[in-house]
Amino acid sequence: MTPEEVIKFIHDEGVEIIDLKFTDVPGTLQHVGVPPNEVNEDLFAYGTGFDGSSIRGFQTIDESDMLIVPDASTANIDPVYKIKTLSLLCNIRDPLTGADYSRDPRNIAKKAEAHLKSTGIGDTSFWGPEAEFFIFDSASFSQDSHSSHHSVDSDEGIWNSGNEYMLDGKGRLLPVPPVDTLSDIRSEMVIEMQKFGMKIEKHHHEVATAGQGEIDIVYDTLVKTADNIMIYKYLVKNVAARHGKTATFMPKPLFDDNGTGMHTHQSIWKDGGRNAFYDAEDSERLSSVARHFIAGLLRHAREISAVTNQWVNSYKRLVPNFEAPVHVTWATVNRADLVRVPSYKPGREESRRVEFRSPDPACNPYLAFSVMLAAGLEGIEKKYELPDPTGADVFDMTDAERKAHGIESLPSNLLEALRITEESELVRNALGDSVFKSFVENKKIDWERYRSQVTDYEIARYLPTL
Repeated sequence: MTPEEVIKFIHDEGVEIIDLKFTDVPGTLQHVGVPPNEVNEDLFAYGTGFDGSSIRGFQTIDESDMLIVPDASTANIDPVYKIKTLSLLCNIRDPLTGADYSRDPRNIAKKAEAHLKSTGIGDTSFWGPEAEFFIFDSASFSQDSHSSHHSVDSDEGIWNSGNEYMLDGKGRLLPVPPVDTLSDIRSEMVIEMQKFGMKIEKHHHEVATAGQGEIDIVYDTLVKTADNIMIYKYLVKNVAARHGKTATFMPKPLFDDNGTGMHTHQSIWKDGGRNAFYDAEDSERLSSVARHFIAGLLRHAREISAVTNQWVNSYKRLVPNFEAPVHVTWATVNRADLVRVPSYKPGREESRRVEFRSPDPACNPYLAFSVMLAAGLEGIEKKYELPDPTGADVFDMTDAERKAHGIESLPSNLLEALRITEESELVRNALGDSVFKSFVENKKIDWERYRSQVTDYEIARYLPTL
């Protein structure tokens, strides 16, 4: 809708509150509610003020005033609220200059789209993330200055069900009820997403043993898909809460079980609708553009990991034996590689795409998509050579064999990832100097808090014997 259409819709449909949503630097959705009488053309042109110093990664206390400016094209009735509420995603502006705010993640994503067009490589990039999540029947958390404790429970958990069907690793994916206890809730999530204007492909149970699910959204442009992921997470959490359950996008909530990823499919299109990744003459139907793009993702994978996997817990997922990538490799089939090229569907040029498998859904999608695009574009612009795909199982190789093949590993923890990112000119340019510094500083604080904690594991393992 246009601003004029939104204003008319509010009055015609009896909307009682307008919810202005935006995203902070770490990737958490924030909101401000305004009544209908405050919604006019000036709101869409100039925005309304808020305290930016209270938002993570935004302003300091001496420069706190910021403007939140709604994007009329994102208007949808919000099914979460009891009061009839219209949701609008927003951009952030500097009140002194009127310019888009440099630390607004949505603005960074818009710049990434503009950069793609400026290169002449393509007009549009399309993104299809597969965001997974857990739904727990109960969850409790406590933390003080000395220690932290948590517990989660799931009716589907093997510790409760004793379900041998789930123990062998087969049958965890796509089971029917009664093994899948959450199908109705996922269906309800899909219905609410569709009310929000999102296009959904399918939903299903995922491979972990305790309430893991996935809802696949239809691919779209970079900013639109990042918008959709923010609303996706918002609706998943709220529908779960509606049923007295806790949904989480935490990358690795359970020990010795699969984690939660967000495998991200991506492609570049140009010339009014031609897939730049497709080449009918190539044996794999992959163009040179696609090969250089993959090479860019591989070369810069370690640099962008702090953005695509930005939490301490993210690196508990990136370990062997749980279908998560650990090494910087690519293949056309193997789901353990970092980059996978899904099978080509004959006669469907649009199906030629690249799947980047390390990101998790706890990332900020505006920033994560932006650095992925930057890595791929640099590979195209500098014509990086793509190595041969990994033929053998890289996990079966020794360290010496991997080194001989030039195979690197992803960072093993957040601190290692941050040290690599700090030296990355690509990430700094993709995010902008201001948000780059803010992001790294925020993540260092996260690491310092984590490393000073005494965990339940340490107490159980060491206290009785040391």
